[in-house]
Amino acid sequence: MDTTQVAAQVTELSYALDTFYFLVMGALVMWMAAGFTMLEAGLVRAKNTAEILTKNVGLYSIACIMYMLCGYAIMYPGQFEGGVFQSLTTIGSGLLTSSDNAASDVIASGGDTYYSNLSDFFFQVVFVATAMSIVSGAVAERMKLWSFFAFSIVLTGFIYPVQGFWKWGGGFLDQAGFLDFAGSGVVHLCGAAAALAGVLLLGARKGKYGAKGQVNAIPGSNLPLAALGTLILWLGWFGFNGGSELKVSDVGEANSVALVFVNTNMAAAGGLVFALLLSRLWFGKADLTMALNGALAGLVAITAEPLTPEPIMATIIGAIGGLLVVGSIVTLDKLKIDDPVGAISVHGVVGIWGLLAVCLTNDDASLIAQIKGIFSIFLWVFLASLAVWFLLKKTVGIRVSEEEEYEGVDIGECGLEAYPEFTSAE
Repeated sequence: MDTTQVAAQVTELSYALDTFYFLVMGALVMWMAAGFTMLEAGLVRAKNTAEILTKNVGLYSIACIMYMLCGYAIMYPGQFEGGVFQSLTTIGSGLLTSSDNAASDVIASGGDTYYSNLSDFFFQVVFVATAMSIVSGAVAERMKLWSFFAFSIVLTGFIYPVQGFWKWGGGFLDQAGFLDFAGSGVVHLCGAAAALAGVLLLGARKGKYGAKGQVNAIPGSNLPLAALGTLILWLGWFGFNGGSELKVSDVGEANSVALVFVNTNMAAAGGLVFALLLSRLWFGKADLTMALNGALAGLVAITAEPLTPEPIMATIIGAIGGLLVVGSIVTLDKLKIDDPVGAISVHGVVGIWGLLAVCLTNDDASLIAQIKGIFSIFLWVFLASLAVWFLLKKTVGIRVSEEEEYEGVDIGECGLEAYPEFTSAE
């Protein structure tokens, strides 16, 4: 066997390994859908559980279909690097097909083609579903199910892919030097901005805020389930950040993936511990929900740049995220912005912190570019989402009736209860 044949076999083996790695990491991110589902189901009241479960499995399926039909083509048009929008012709011709790389093309690329095109689609489609999952929890317990699904179509098929193109598709933010390794902005800030727009138009749950400005706690129905959901998300985040390294088939890349995994884990740990400490100092009790959101905040914070920090610095970045999320949740309640699961704080406020924290450890980062990215993503997603939510509100409506909200949206929207033995109107 000559050296050419050996090189060809090595290239094919590396391609197979990187494709397999990409698919497994994508599967871990898909498993985050279970995490969001369990977390949200645990943090809503029992009478609203079946509806939140329906929303999560439904939005995941809608995201997959819409990203296949048009989202992927919008986000990765190929020939429109540096722009803001691409032509309708490109979108229309971008329907995903089953075509993939031939062995001869992989070998001829000399290693530049190192994973399957379809594995890339799979990895990207689970990201867009993650962004939509963020919205689900924030609008829980009072939104119409089918209005939520209608919004899911627009966000996953158009709003998310446009701003995703700006960074990961080679658009103007990428050209400006904006850095976002795995999506503190592209995924998490995007989801939070869409959620904020919906919450502002939707209004708070009945009884959440008193006439004199007091904030009334509305406890979730199943904290063990919420804790399980958080741990599932923690596990899935290794795929979220680790898979974003894109390959693992050489020593340098393998070491980078290992560092990303360690930093992701340490940031989550830092976020949880410091959120728990702050809740103890502030409220006099160790608040489990704040601890869970602290872990998620640490994960969001490190997602923008999990490769350049040392583990101790990753822990600090996560810890600051944990402190921020506690303060943000309390502040939003004072502003009467009702977010049952803390999604806007976890993914929005801490997403912004994560993007700014890139400048602490990455020498290539520019504070101006990071701020430009933050404002661009937030303004586009918030304004586009606000327009869609407003249109839905004026046509089909977005909020259930007071009677349905009192009885629970499980009965009104799904015709069944998740816990029929224990559910009672509140």
